[in-house]
Amino acid sequence: MNDSYKIALRAAIAGSREISKIYQEDFETIIKEDGSPLTKADLASSSAIHNLLDPLGIPVTGEESTYLPYEIRKLWKESWCIDPLDGTKEFIRRNDEFAVNIAHIIEGNAVFGIIASPVQERILFGGKKEGVFISSFDNIEDPTKWQCIQSEELIGSSLKLIGSRSHGTGPLNDLLETLEPSFKDITFSSKGSSLKFFDLALGEAHIYPRFAPTMEWDIAAGQAIIEALGGEVLDYHQKTPLVYNKENLLNPYFVVRSKALLMAME
Repeated sequence: MNDSYKIALRAAIAGSREISKIYQEDFETIIKEDGSPLTKADLASSSAIHNLLDPLGIPVTGEESTYLPYEIRKLWKESWCIDPLDGTKEFIRRNDEFAVNIAHIIEGNAVFGIIASPVQERILFGGKKEGVFISSFDNIEDPTKWQCIQSEELIGSSLKLIGSRSHGTGPLNDLLETLEPSFKDITFSSKGSSLKFFDLALGEAHIYPRFAPTMEWDIAAGQAIIEALGGEVLDYHQKTPLVYNKENLLNPYFVVRSKALLMAME
């Protein structure tokens, strides 16, 4: 694994530790101009991440970062895409379902992703070249203690769908109509933030539809990880992979499918 990714792993953990400190305290919530919530944990995590990533000289887009106009960004060959606290609503509700996301983007493609759980002190990370792993925070400097995640086996007739804890599912019935002929048993669960990708990576969920607004930093890390495991993250309408560092950083509606699901639908 290259040195930049090792530093990014440390950055995700540093951000997570800042979040954990504030999670134990009373904290104030600010409502931003776009209506989304902000806490000092978002800002503390962002600062910790930038302190480690900025010296690498790779530009950044992110929820709490000041990003440049598209006329400049479109010239970038690579960038970091970060969410220093994904799931601020869940953080405010104190339900433990929030994460730190860091993705490496090359020419619009998410090639390496990191998702850290401050509460569980676990970190999921990887890309097509590196493989996908889970580690505890304490073991991140010792690759021999990382758990290597392998592609899933076939799922048979049971399908596990996971959705958002805080956002609606939109045209879910249309999606289910395409799945029901192939699966006798479809179960549903919900979870906040990018922690859903732990379930998808570990075979505890097979499909994640998202029919509500998200930004690039919400999904880029997860896409890099799922694609490395043989799955896909597709624009729901265009049926093409999501791309990043776009002029408009808003994602289209999308569906995440694991490799096991894709194999079952062949």
